[in-house]
Amino acid sequence: MMKAIIIDDEPLARSIIKEYLQPYTAIVLAEECSDGFEGLKAIQQHQPDLIFLDIQMPKINGFEMLELVDNPPLVIFTTAFEEYAIKAFDAHAADYLLKPFSKDRFDKAIQKMLLHKTNMAQAVAATALQTPTASNRIVVKDNGKIKIIPLPQVQYIEAADDYVKIFTAEGNFLKKKTMQYFEDSLPQQEFIRIHRSYIVNAQLITRITPYEKESHLALLTTGAQLPVSKAGYSKLKVVLGI
Repeated sequence: MMKAIIIDDEPLARSIIKEYLQPYTAIVLAEECSDGFEGLKAIQQHQPDLIFLDIQMPKINGFEMLELVDNPPLVIFTTAFEEYAIKAFDAHAADYLLKPFSKDRFDKAIQKMLLHKTNMAQAVAATALQTPTASNRIVVKDNGKIKIIPLPQVQYIEAADDYVKIFTAEGNFLKKKTMQYFEDSLPQQEFIRIHRSYIVNAQLITRITPYEKESHLALLTTGAQLPVSKAGYSKLKVVLGI
């Protein structure tokens, strides 16, 4: 038996998926959710084998929700927007159903998922957390709750083993991402990787001072002092025009 969850803000879309699932007695619907917050809670509670996931939803979108899942299940994306297809398959989605989809197209997605479910589950778990997604915010989990951090509130990001620390005026938050992920996904004119362990919000830099041989310190309006490598200093000179 497989447990499934539907996560979609459109009641009609959820009802169509439920109807199309009826012949598949080996797939049990554990819950249906109308947004990403509900979806994340349902995944944590039921530990499903499969989720049907919309992308454009209120509060947090499908990709942001998937980032917060520690061990992602198989995912069949269901959306009205075809422009997300490449990103979905980069995250090794089982399939990508473009609304409105037929029963025949749905059946093909189920068969494809059943045929390759082992390999796909491993691929989703390995790569869903590492697919760069351009956005104007960062979504984190804080004491079991979801927090949305607008990019202008990010002061700097620091490497922390398998995680990064995101520093804001409210404190710092851990996120299981790589520094390379943020270097690739954040606006490069606003957030600069000044050191292998630091990415800084360039708007907050007030002064750059020499520090030891071929290195510098970046002083922020917050009072923080961050090391700047030789390569990082070259980037800063270009972006800040110095």
